This record gives sequence, structure tokens and C-alpha cells, in this order.
Amino acid sequence: MVEALSLVHSTLVGANLRHRIRLGAAGKIISAFHIARTLALGADWCNSGRGFMFSLGCIQAMNCHSDRCPSGVATQDPRRSRHLDVADKSERVYHYHRNTLEALVEMLSAAGLERPADLRPEHIMRRVSRHETRSYAELYPVLAQGELLHHLPEQPLFQRFWQESRSDSFQAPAQIIDLRYRS
Repeated sequence: MVEALSLVHSTLVGANLRHRIRLGAAGKIISAFHIARTLALGADWCNSGRGFMFSLGCIQAMNCHSDRCPSGVATQDPRRSRHLDVADKSERVYHYHRNTLEALVEMLSAAGLERPADLRPEHIMRRVSRHETRSYAELYPVLAQGELLHHLPEQPLFQRFWQESRSDSFQAPAQIIDLRYRS
């Protein structure tokens, strides 16, 4: 999700379309840090289900579709769901949500920011080796406003694919189609 969100946000900025399109993101967003990281990379909002499922008691048994959820969270079977204490679980969900948002506010305050919308890639650091950390601004550079409309950026991904992209088709570029048939 991180790489895809960064690419979509950067492409929209580079095509001078970002102000017209809102981006939502989801995928393993559990903690306040995950929310901050996702917003810093360009999302306007986050959807999160996993953390809420954990707070309900989900153990990721991967049986949601089978009606045999061992924790009783994802089942209609009264025998399996009888141990699901709704009053207790609702408190857990409430506390999880409240604590996650409080942690996000604390992170924003520590960074000197007032709103989640103020988060930028330079606010998030990632260890890239045992002795080196880099900001997301270095790891996931964003194109300049309208850059794709004026010249081909130096970033390898855009060098490789931008000239083959089309506004009238979602068809993959020829080199991607060739890769599909080689494997």
C-alpha cells in the first residue's frame, strides 16, 4: 500500500490533478503511526478494519467466509458466537479507537503539527539499514506540481512507463504485457 499510495499521489500531483481527486487508503492500518504514515504519503483519509477486528477478539483464523470463526466474531452460528460478550467488546472497540486517536494527536503535537492534514513525508522516518535512517520524502519523492505535463521526470518508473500511458485506456503498456507472457 505504501508504494502504491506514494505513486498515485505523486502522479496526480505531477499531472496537476491532485486538487481534484481525493485519495482514501486501507490495508493493515492498525496504529496511530500507520495512520500518520498513510496521511503523510498523500491519503486524505484512512479506512481501518484490522485493528477493530483485533479489538473484538479476532485471531485471524482466516475462516470468516466459512461461518466457523473460532472467536465468534465472524459467524452467524449461535453456538460459536455465544462467547462473544457484546458489552465487553463494545468497550474494547471504544477504547481502541479512542486510544489510537489520542496517540495520533500526541504524534502530531510532538511534530509541532496542528492537524493530520499537515503531515508530510519528511515527518516520517524509516530505518533502511542498521546505521541509516531516511525520511519518506527521500524514499518516496513527490513530483512537482504539473511536472508530468512539461517534461519527463528523472524517476526511473516514470522514465520507463509515462510515455506509454494513455488517458483513453487502462491497457497495460506493451512491455508489461510482454512480461506477462514470458512467465
